[in-house]
Amino acid sequence: MTLIPRTILTSVPLVALPAIAAETEVETGITSIGPSMFVFTIAAALLLTLIFRASATHLGRYMTVRRGSRKIRNQLRKRSQDILQDILLPGAYGGLARIDHAVLTSGGIVCIRAVHCNGTVIGAENDPQWTNVDGISRRRFLNPLIQNEGRARAIRKVLPDVPVANVVVFTGKVDFEATPPKNVLSVDQLGSFVDKYVFGPSRVSDWDAVWMSLKAAALTDEASRRDFSAQISFS
Repeated sequence: MTLIPRTILTSVPLVALPAIAAETEVETGITSIGPSMFVFTIAAALLLTLIFRASATHLGRYMTVRRGSRKIRNQLRKRSQDILQDILLPGAYGGLARIDHAVLTSGGIVCIRAVHCNGTVIGAENDPQWTNVDGISRRRFLNPLIQNEGRARAIRKVLPDVPVANVVVFTGKVDFEATPPKNVLSVDQLGSFVDKYVFGPSRVSDWDAVWMSLKAAALTDEASRRDFSAQISFS
């Protein structure tokens, strides 16, 4: 820093002092690292925060799906040995249909659409979309009953003489704003539903053959998986 002799200061008019001060250099914490570096540091910190939050959200959803699917499997395994999950079938009206869970009972097949979420669910049987409110988060999703009816029809197309039930199961801690529609259950109600559900008269005499036919119709090749992924992306 340049020192200005007192004799010079006394001889310089006051209006000139700002100009002299401007010529002197005063170091600060910000100017020592440079404005661009300071801005870069702030931007990097914000970016890392966003990445961390996105990763935590993705991981949370992944774990919710894993836990929910396991709860459904545990309930079904206590009632039947004939269970299929995450299978693809030719759609009833073209394309492909993905079945979350299907279980064979003594009276027919239960086709299950699993919904993994917490909070409050708002939606009626014929609403095209439902709403999930979880804390400050609010999202809309397709009516799972309507969505799963297309999947149940894909099973009926393979097995036209077999009763197929369209059932939606919520695996998280969910409250409904109103009385939930018929066949919309919590995972804790699933076992009782399977035990007590009555399909009515059936013309099926060989249930083993029925189950083998459904398993044979399932598409397990990688090409079908890719086609289904493309179908979802397009829609």
